Amino acid sequence: MRQETVLEATGLSKRFTHKGRTEPVLNDVSFQVGQNEIISILGKSGCGKSTLLHLLGGFERPDEGTVRINGQPVTGPSRNCIMLFQHYGLLPWRTVLGNVELGLENERLPASERKERAMRYLRKVGLEDKAGAFPRQLSGGMQQRVALARALAVQPKLLLMDEPFAAVDTFTRYQLQDELLRIQREERTTIILVTHDIDEAVYLSDRVLLMGANPGTIRTELAVPAAKPRDRGHEDFLHVRRTVLERFELTRAAPAPEFSI
Repeated sequence: MRQETVLEATGLSKRFTHKGRTEPVLNDVSFQVGQNEIISILGKSGCGKSTLLHLLGGFERPDEGTVRINGQPVTGPSRNCIMLFQHYGLLPWRTVLGNVELGLENERLPASERKERAMRYLRKVGLEDKAGAFPRQLSGGMQQRVALARALAVQPKLLLMDEPFAAVDTFTRYQLQDELLRIQREERTTIILVTHDIDEAVYLSDRVLLMGANPGTIRTELAVPAAKPRDRGHEDFLHVRRTVLERFELTRAAPAPEFSI
């Protein structure tokens, strides 16, 4: 049974004008996200995934349709909905602790409480020993953990993630995915993830929304029934993966990976 609705998108359409021509980017996109769900929006490059995420976060306005978070219309960015980008957006002149505290500076918290909350989320991502370091002293994976800690410290109702692990190597990406699942379970955060990585979508998500293009629309919704944490080699995982490949007509182009020891 799906939990209380956190986000409701209804009839979202978006057009852009370029060199005098108006091009539809999204057409009549509708879906709901329940509390504590992880939803992936999966599709090929250019299908409007990131544009859709910007509409959900209030960074852009739809030409038609509405977005509601906890029943309230989204009219612009707010602290209820935080976006985590592929590029970490850390301030190089601030320490790790200072970067995590940044999102809390408008909350009028005492300095000691602000530091305590920032340190609590650095502990959650395993970086409390790096609090005094600067971003240039961290690996890409560590920088993304700092960005995640900064987003979670605000305690948003909804976390939007736009290809957050695309810039790191495969091994680091797998580790970050597992850490995200652990933190999401502890914090009960609702997450919408944009990705073009099929395995990532199936591994992390409760449901996967498959997008078509020209204009972007949701073609199919797939539930992922396998319990978390998931085994990437398990038949349940591979079954959902094959279904995604079939829907995108990629079965021959991208067979399931084979492993040997």
